[in-house]
Amino acid sequence: MGIRVLVVEDEENIADYLVRGLREEGFTVEHAADGVEGGKALRSGPWDVVLLDWWLPGVEGLTLLRQFRERDRRTPVLLLTARHQVQFRVQGLNSGADDYLCKPFDFDELVARVRALLRRRDDGAGTVLEYGGVAADLASQRAERAGRPLDLTAKEFALLVYFLRNPGRVLSRTRIYGQVWQDHSDGMSKTLDVHVFELRRKLEALGPRLIHTRRGQGYVLEAAADADGELP
Repeated sequence: MGIRVLVVEDEENIADYLVRGLREEGFTVEHAADGVEGGKALRSGPWDVVLLDWWLPGVEGLTLLRQFRERDRRTPVLLLTARHQVQFRVQGLNSGADDYLCKPFDFDELVARVRALLRRRDDGAGTVLEYGGVAADLASQRAERAGRPLDLTAKEFALLVYFLRNPGRVLSRTRIYGQVWQDHSDGMSKTLDVHVFELRRKLEALGPRLIHTRRGQGYVLEAAADADGELP
């Protein structure tokens, strides 16, 4: 999976806009439609970034934020609200938000703020995944192998991140579809095969094969192939 983003937003049109847009940017996104669902989702983490609406039915966003900060002081939270006045921005930040964005907002600005929060988290520590000479920076969404950049699409980057988070673990097609595409495929689609092929091609232009096929099981990221399990 890529960067895990939780969107807690009760306005259906805004939530749909955020979820679709962030997924197109390569993020892995989950949505909670009210304060009760939001509280459960926050406890189910971990999340890389949380987008939290102030006004929520069930439990108010600021209450959720304070409860969340009692357990987690590290995960960045971007507070979304129609309240423009300075005193409300101060109240939100003092309650534990890392940033504040007023509605209506520009989507490009929201994405830029999300990426800035990731860069600031621990001064960048923990945002880079590495294995076998391959590195993926979650904040900048850039990847490289042996110090040379990889020109990846958003979906290829998300797929690479999911592999990097699970090195040595055989990942089934169903699991990959569910985590990277947020879709539970029946396994007949060739979409995954095409993306794995392209990702392999780009990785192998700079080094030996890392993503291996396990017959009847799925794919695995490992530095040494099991010759018996590898498919052409």
